[in-house]
Amino acid sequence: MDDHSLEEFRRCWQEELAQAQAQRKRRRPEAAERRPRRADVAPGRGEQASGYLALAQGLLEGAGRPPAVRATRAERQDAASRSRSPPVREGAGGGEQLVDQLIRDLNEMDDVPFFDIQLPYELAINIFQYLNRKELGRCAQVSKTWKVIAEDEVLWYRLCQQEGHLPESSISDYSCWKLIFQECRAKEHMLRTNWKNRRGAVSELEHVPDAVLCDVHSHDGVVIAGYTSGDVRVWDTRTWDYVAPFLESEYEEDEPGMQPYVSFVRINSSLAVAAYEDGFLNIWDLRTGKYPIHRFEHDARIQALALSQEDATVATASAFDVVMLYPNEEGYWQIAAEFEVQKLVDYLEIVPDTGRYPVAVATAGDLVYLLKAEDSARTLHYVYGQPVTCLDVSASQVAFGVKSLGWVYEGNKILVYSLEAERCLSKLGNALGDFTCVNLRNSPPSLMVSGNMDRRVRIHDLRTDKIALSLSAHQLGVSAVQMDDWKIVSGGEEGLVSVWDYRMNQKLWEVHSRHPVRHIAFTSHSLITANVPYERVVRHSDLDSFATHRRHRGLIHAYEFAVDQLAFQSPLPVCRSSCDTMTSYNYDLALTFPYDSI
Repeated sequence: MDDHSLEEFRRCWQEELAQAQAQRKRRRPEAAERRPRRADVAPGRGEQASGYLALAQGLLEGAGRPPAVRATRAERQDAASRSRSPPVREGAGGGEQLVDQLIRDLNEMDDVPFFDIQLPYELAINIFQYLNRKELGRCAQVSKTWKVIAEDEVLWYRLCQQEGHLPESSISDYSCWKLIFQECRAKEHMLRTNWKNRRGAVSELEHVPDAVLCDVHSHDGVVIAGYTSGDVRVWDTRTWDYVAPFLESEYEEDEPGMQPYVSFVRINSSLAVAAYEDGFLNIWDLRTGKYPIHRFEHDARIQALALSQEDATVATASAFDVVMLYPNEEGYWQIAAEFEVQKLVDYLEIVPDTGRYPVAVATAGDLVYLLKAEDSARTLHYVYGQPVTCLDVSASQVAFGVKSLGWVYEGNKILVYSLEAERCLSKLGNALGDFTCVNLRNSPPSLMVSGNMDRRVRIHDLRTDKIALSLSAHQLGVSAVQMDDWKIVSGGEEGLVSVWDYRMNQKLWEVHSRHPVRHIAFTSHSLITANVPYERVVRHSDLDSFATHRRHRGLIHAYEFAVDQLAFQSPLPVCRSSCDTMTSYNYDLALTFPYDSI
């Protein structure tokens, strides 16, 4: 732009600016006085506006124009409209485009709504509590005042509680809950990555010599197992102390080998329960010692056993009787309720969170009973010729699989009943095979996972009564299954344990053992699996042989994903054991099959 064109541009612009200012003062003198200053309304925006004005003054001063008052909206709009038309003056393109671009930027800045609302701090906290972590982070960037509100300890403590981080903590336990929240999120991301990449440590729990594994159960990382020798062992995998103590029974010690098999074992946070083939029931208190605190006897074999995960309620089924045991206020065990059913009980579960009176659900053939301690046995479901094949309960619902037989074949289904209304809510699935396992209690809200003899794992949507996902998971039938908000862990009759990311419909990894998978339980950082054999008699003369145990006696594995190492490249248990426990005849086998004395 030459000097003559630039001077002409300056003169025209100053005339138009003076005319617009005079016209605006005549039309709206009072509105201009009442208009708040942007620097007072929003400090961040005011500083940005001051930067634009300084830039404009610098540009105009560089062009030879003295600093002037900021152009009004009408002037900027007029200048912007003129900038969209091709320049008239020759050689005036460069400087005019630069100034017009500045004016357009100022117009865009004016379009952002500014507000100034004075609220009490407590009221602002109540408003901000409805925001999630991303929205709080964005609000903290608005101004210094909003940053103080968005980083308040109450807000981040509530976010930690809502997402399940440190549920037992109070707000006074930590000084910076935002930092605690970030650390919990980072740990959760690390655990999920380790699950997907199979990074962690795996250990095989020590077996009982001369015995076959009969039943396994776990609760929050504590594992209990019963054997054909009558022994009951407990491991605490949370402490990595895998030398498990024996829970003593009251059988005579002068009769070795005469103890009956352990039929069922159950455990919760304070109690361990074992049922034996001869109808005896032992109850141990894990906080007091290894000797039973109560012993109960049935006249016949115990067919089903259930233990509440929240309190000390125990339910057993023997012959045609179902007994519920509960300690009184003084600690003495007594019969809370006793029921008589028409058929032999196949499955028995205790309903969680029922308050004062315990509630149980039992299945006997094609009958499903609702057992309330203050009431008699009530038939919840009955269809002749449709036996129940699996059972699970939650606080408000019960789910069980039924096998369709007879002239009218409707396919095998899973029925979901409401415990309060005692009516059927959903009929799910239409499979050719029998449903062998169902998990309702540990599944996410409105979802349920099941396993079938047709080798498929299905996720059921309880809101639409449809199958959300179906996976061909195993070579034989599915024997155990559990899911959370992103993964499924399933076990099969062929001994395969598979981990799936069901959101991606992808298998992450799998591990195989000889015997069927009878127990699966996992948390965010651990996994417990148990392979229990069909036969309980070892057909081998050398009962002490490690290889014989490997083939016939069952296995229990504990996986820990909080350890940052490859799960199947972790130090072998033979490397972590003491050298004096190794005998010469199984040393080579221990190198091939990891020695289990940890």
